[in-house]
Amino acid sequence: MDMDKRKIIQKISTNLLEQHHDFAAFPGTENIIGIINKIRAAIYPEYFIESLESKPLALWLQSLLEDIYTGLRDEIKTALLKRGGIGGAARLADKVSMGLLEHLAGIKRMLKKDAEAGFKGDPAAQSIGEVILTYPGFFAVFVYRIAHFIFSQGIPLIPRIMSEHAHSVTGIDIHPGAAIGEYFFIDHGTGVVIGETTVIGNHVKLYQGVTLGALSTKSGQKLAGKKRHPTIEDNVTIYSGATILGGETIIGKNSTIGGNVFIVESIHQNTTVKGAKQKGK
Repeated sequence: MDMDKRKIIQKISTNLLEQHHDFAAFPGTENIIGIINKIRAAIYPEYFIESLESKPLALWLQSLLEDIYTGLRDEIKTALLKRGGIGGAARLADKVSMGLLEHLAGIKRMLKKDAEAGFKGDPAAQSIGEVILTYPGFFAVFVYRIAHFIFSQGIPLIPRIMSEHAHSVTGIDIHPGAAIGEYFFIDHGTGVVIGETTVIGNHVKLYQGVTLGALSTKSGQKLAGKKRHPTIEDNVTIYSGATILGGETIIGKNSTIGGNVFIVESIHQNTTVKGAKQKGK
């Protein structure tokens, strides 16, 4: 490379460094994806364990949980560094990481119900194991339930990294702040969007292309912390392509929302919505 080009590159490098962020202050995406995979193996060793070799399952699981704890603690501490002193970050990172491990059994019980909903709700499913192993909707919900716990503890960045990993793998975008009840199933799934302040009850089923979104985001950060996304009550089915918007919009329990409808106002209980803005009982 000649001297003139070298000087140009030197100048470009200087300009880039002027806009340099402290990358050490951000969690590692690949590390967090690795933690997700380890958690999945810990919850479902019968499906995602590769080889125990000669190690007993109990010892293997204990070792795996230690790895999850250590890796998550370090990533959380990194994410918290900009919020205050290292000591405080370390204590909170330790608390949240151990708290997640203590909640894994409860998360597994929730996921069992989600997998059952997937199996019972899809005549093409041949077993619950097939749902756990192959269904993108189940994987997205699995990641959501992990990310939601961490989000609920006030940890920045990491829950969104987790949810965006699931989004990139499945095409399903679930914000970790959403509140989702038991027996939740997303069939097919591609293009589903569930916003941050969405509330979903029990026994809810969504099909591909469903959007549970905000009516407007023009006010930007002024809307932060406000209810912007709909509430879906128990025993609701929402078919493909339906769009439901607004923080005051409530879909009443036992309702069915047809495909490709656009809803910005509440729907009474026990209602079937057919076609654009058409309601029928």
